[in-house]
Amino acid sequence: MRRIALLALATALVVAGCTEQTGEKGGDDRRPQKVDGIPTSAGTHKQKMDVGTIGHREFLLHVPSKVAGGKWEDGKPADAPALVVALHGGLANMNKMESLTGFNKLSDEHGFLVAYPDGFMTTWNAGDCCGAAKVGNIDDVGFLSKMIDKLTDAGLADSKRVYVTGFSNGAGMAYRMACEKPDKVAAIGVVEGALVTKCDPSRPVSAMIFHGTADRNVPFNGGGDRDFNDKRPFPPVSKAVDFWRERAGLPRLGERVEASGAGTDCTSTGKGDKGVAVTFCKIQGGTHSWPKGASPMLWDFFADHPREG
Repeated sequence: MRRIALLALATALVVAGCTEQTGEKGGDDRRPQKVDGIPTSAGTHKQKMDVGTIGHREFLLHVPSKVAGGKWEDGKPADAPALVVALHGGLANMNKMESLTGFNKLSDEHGFLVAYPDGFMTTWNAGDCCGAAKVGNIDDVGFLSKMIDKLTDAGLADSKRVYVTGFSNGAGMAYRMACEKPDKVAAIGVVEGALVTKCDPSRPVSAMIFHGTADRNVPFNGGGDRDFNDKRPFPPVSKAVDFWRERAGLPRLGERVEASGAGTDCTSTGKGDKGVAVTFCKIQGGTHSWPKGASPMLWDFFADHPREG
């Protein structure tokens, strides 16, 4: 009897081990541990990705429990969640952006994925800025596009609800993504950044733009140096606001938007015929920093502006 009991216990352990490898219970169906190599369990996962060059690129992916523990069908979430891509500023990294924005908490509350990519030597090639990524002509548009495709093609994110936000140099990169890959981006969220790349998008993109009046790094009214080797001034923030508004054929800003954070004054164009809108948040006395209350405001804006068509 003792041998039979031990054999039964060993068999049970083997079965349990196989179950852990093939999947975990998630809602009504089994959830695979990975899809196309991407972990599906709740939490933040560090990922490496081949982009066809020497070495690899990295990003953090936060999966909320609402997705991990929700209903899965055929190895994919039954309702693919939205994806927010958050780009760090110059001389920072993906971990810094994760802690700076607090998007993980919002992700857990609302059930969207968050990806925090790492720039090249702490910088992004946003066109005329910045640093090593610009000097090396790094294909950051290609990297981010491939990352987005990896997540949407795997069925882990909704291709019509991909949003890109960034701070400073990362904000300039968000602009560049909207300029060059508007078919992949439903809306952008720009915080203390400048439009310093050639821009001729094939379709309009919704944009929410935050900028402080006391920003000395990227001056509100323009000025400063675009990069260490480029003494041309940054354009004023109004240039970017007007560009995206006019590209979508939208009226001038006028609709008041409720804002959180002291000194933050937000106005919007309201939605146009294609569901596109531009909202500008002026932060009186705001410096070159991530504004208090910006993250939940960005998510609310994103959630209201999926890509149509």
